[in-house]
Amino acid sequence: MKKRKYQLHRRAESQEETRRKIVDAIVDLHENLGPRATTVSAIAEKAGVQRLTVYRHFPDEVALFTACSSHWLGEHPLPDPAIWRSQPEWRARCRAAFAALYTYYRRNTGMLTSVFRDADLPAMQAPMQGFAAYFGQVNADLLEVAEPALAQSKAFAHTIGHALSFITWQSLAGGFTDTDMVALVMTWLEGVAASEPPR
Repeated sequence: MKKRKYQLHRRAESQEETRRKIVDAIVDLHENLGPRATTVSAIAEKAGVQRLTVYRHFPDEVALFTACSSHWLGEHPLPDPAIWRSQPEWRARCRAAFAALYTYYRRNTGMLTSVFRDADLPAMQAPMQGFAAYFGQVNADLLEVAEPALAQSKAFAHTIGHALSFITWQSLAGGFTDTDMVALVMTWLEGVAASEPPR
């Protein structure tokens, strides 16, 4: 009986090790090639397993991409909202959020570039919902402490959304430091705030 339990335990460990190798291969290929160019054959080759083994653990692309996203985010968690929620004034809260996110973007540029470039793939929709929900909450956090006129301003909300976007950061990263970019987007927001009449 003990031998049987030991064999089952060893088999479970082996399956988990195989799964981990496959997920590590997916993460590496997604970062370096992108989801669109990642094939099951490439995953199998990199993980040192057969294609059938990949399918046994992950029956379709949604399962593959979701596993990749969960694993990668577990090792590279998005910035903690507590960083900016502790700021009671919108300018300070925005600066704190932008600074935290821009630092995160710079540290993880490779993977984020690949993911957002291939975000239109059907299999990417489920993993990207998590990103969308996170950034929607950040936007709400920043609007929460704005004056009523700003909180109800579409221009202000859209400008915040644009400033939070990785694509926006990427478009500016070649010519600005993260500190410069925070200052720049704060100038955008100040311009919108100045154009909104008080209510």
